[in-house]
Amino acid sequence: MANSNGGIVGVDNPPTQIPEIITTFNSSGTLTTAPYTTSVDYLVVAGGGGGGNGNGGDAAGGGGAGGFRTGSSFPVTSATAYPITVGGGGSNTADGNPSVFSSITSTGGGKGGQPLGGNPGGSGGGSSGNNSNQGTGNTPPVSPSQGNPGGPGSANFSGGGGGGASAAGAAPTPPTGVAGVGGAGTASSISGSSVTYAGGGGGGAYTGFLGLSNGGAGGAGGGGAGGAGPSNDGNAGTPNTGGGGGGASPGPGSPQVGGAGGSGVVIVKEPLGPYLASGVWDMNALYDNVKAGTWTNA
Repeated sequence: MANSNGGIVGVDNPPTQIPEIITTFNSSGTLTTAPYTTSVDYLVVAGGGGGGNGNGGDAAGGGGAGGFRTGSSFPVTSATAYPITVGGGGSNTADGNPSVFSSITSTGGGKGGQPLGGNPGGSGGGSSGNNSNQGTGNTPPVSPSQGNPGGPGSANFSGGGGGGASAAGAAPTPPTGVAGVGGAGTASSISGSSVTYAGGGGGGAYTGFLGLSNGGAGGAGGGGAGGAGPSNDGNAGTPNTGGGGGGASPGPGSPQVGGAGGSGVVIVKEPLGPYLASGVWDMNALYDNVKAGTWTNA
């Protein structure tokens, strides 16, 4: 029988520690904390806003990204069920939906503008062409900020990009008139690898007499690209990133459709658990096993 463990009876096995637990919610559900968990790290990303439709003379703005909130050492109660809400992305011309964990709520992204300005949200939607009323971000305000404003449209009728978690949406680029780029998202490694979330949608392009055709690129983090002119739909944001949808490019025929926003995500990481000393017995267990003839030395 091993005796290098200070006289404790049993197999001399090193203790092992319960690993951290990472739970990813791509749709709504319930998190039940482990019996030893008293604090967690979290990422809560809301659904992105939809891009505006191209049903007028001006191109539409890109949808804003869903609110991005992250934190560490957030207090929780052990062995307790917490409802999780994962916000869906907004359809074209609709705001995204909020994501919720405990007291942490991330606001859905604002829709892209058409015919006027973008809506406020976690990140704001971009304005339609020839309009500067872009949606504000970090609405309602939280600290640290959950997002940024959308970009303005331009006098050449192209749309502004939706705001992202790390940067505001851009205005169209003069003099080329390329539509506004979506604001960049923010990277997180809470899942075990670095992933970028909450990029804004690109603005839709206006062709018209200027001969312009390039829709704005979606922001890094799942933002959908804007529609290239003339007469193209916006592209959808990537699911479970909170990316905003791209704005549509106007043109003849049926109204062009903005891209839907990407759905959100909630990730919760529970810390390392206690150490377990496997293979160690107390004296009562030893006596009972020896008496029963079931004790063996390993």
